[in-house]
Amino acid sequence: MSATSRIPGKSLGMFSLIMINVIAVDSLRSLTAGAEFGLALIFFYLLGAVLFFIPTILVTAELATGWPNTGGVYVWVREAFGPKIGFMTIWLQWIYNVVWYPTIFAFMAGILAYLVDPALTNNKVYMLSVILIAFWGTTLLNCLGLKVSSWVTALGAIFGTLLPMIFIAALGFSWLFLGKPSQLTLSVRNFFPNMSSLANLAFFTNILFGLMGMEMSAVHAGDVRNPAKNYPKALLVSGTVILVTLIVAALAIAIVIPAKQLNLVSGLMDAFNIFFKSYGIAWFTPIIAVLIILGSFAGAAVWIIGPARGLFVASKDNRLPQFMGKLNKKSMPVGILLAQGVIVTILCTVFLVMPSVNSSYWVLANLTAQLALLFYILMFAAAIRLRLKYPDIKRAYRIPGGIVGMVIIGSIGMLTCLGVIVLGFLPPSQVAVGRAISYEAILVGGIIICCMLPFLWKRRKYT
Repeated sequence: MSATSRIPGKSLGMFSLIMINVIAVDSLRSLTAGAEFGLALIFFYLLGAVLFFIPTILVTAELATGWPNTGGVYVWVREAFGPKIGFMTIWLQWIYNVVWYPTIFAFMAGILAYLVDPALTNNKVYMLSVILIAFWGTTLLNCLGLKVSSWVTALGAIFGTLLPMIFIAALGFSWLFLGKPSQLTLSVRNFFPNMSSLANLAFFTNILFGLMGMEMSAVHAGDVRNPAKNYPKALLVSGTVILVTLIVAALAIAIVIPAKQLNLVSGLMDAFNIFFKSYGIAWFTPIIAVLIILGSFAGAAVWIIGPARGLFVASKDNRLPQFMGKLNKKSMPVGILLAQGVIVTILCTVFLVMPSVNSSYWVLANLTAQLALLFYILMFAAAIRLRLKYPDIKRAYRIPGGIVGMVIIGSIGMLTCLGVIVLGFLPPSQVAVGRAISYEAILVGGIIICCMLPFLWKRRKYT
């Protein structure tokens, strides 16, 4: 079993780790997709928690405390199945984030437009400029070192994510308390989803995507102070915070905006505007917009550096060209960050020339989710394999039930991912994505291209 050298200087405590987890998963951007289900969003979030979120937390806690090395999932899969499959796994994590970046920065640009002129969201020059400035600014921030970016992450998690989520939840509950008209009908029947058409379940893919990312902080495990103690506790606390805030904030949006009128990009600000105008505090709109931008910026910062550091570990195993293995004085993988920046710049340009922002946003988000689900299948499989292969490795936390318990948890996670991948190919009934065959062709083509790239890479060692 090979070891991965840790980057010196333990800079992350439990609080920083909790904030990284919260900002990585607890995304304001995913709230409108959840709100599409109305009251049934509670059912779907709870289902996603049982079948995916909790298994992810349990597996991550065991593997991160058994292999507390910088590199995260890449190290786990490499130890389980060898460097080739390990590289395929970290490549999937990296590439699905590359596809995702245009959507999060487009979301930020759309929120920023509320401060100046909402019509700017249709101005391609404006969108392109803001997206590229924000992305490259975030990349530069990560080059300054993990200590600096962790502070930005903590501030973004508290003021830019948790505060707006708690605020909109409070506005939603006060709306109901005051007896104002609600788009939700509170009944047992509405708690369960409409199963008359499988297309109604397509959004479950996006719900599950909103619960992904708990394993991402494991790439920093080598930088965590006392990981055996702090890592499991951080996962438990952050997991609880994430699930509760996602449910109550999405419900608040569903209370004031009918599902058919929800816009995936601007739905959150639309809901805030309705609340603020009704309560006579429209002047608060710019303030909440700035906070949301801060949270989105911090979330993007976490995801830009996380997979990049994992891919850097793969480069040390001679899986990438030499220039992608370069570190700066702050031990940050600048070679990978720059290569990533070039790809994202091209993708952002393509995103902006698509005809419909809403449909383009959904297609990119769904492609991201499909690639991510393949990544998680490999992670769950690695967890089972490592329990069989290295049963005597000390783990500060072990999934209860011995190997049977691990097989059950890992299998639940893998089967859920497979089922949701199938659902993801169904065109959503709530979003016009054009012809079904074209929609599915884009998804299939995107998945094949992204998965084949590592196998097309010239197999040689770089010196």
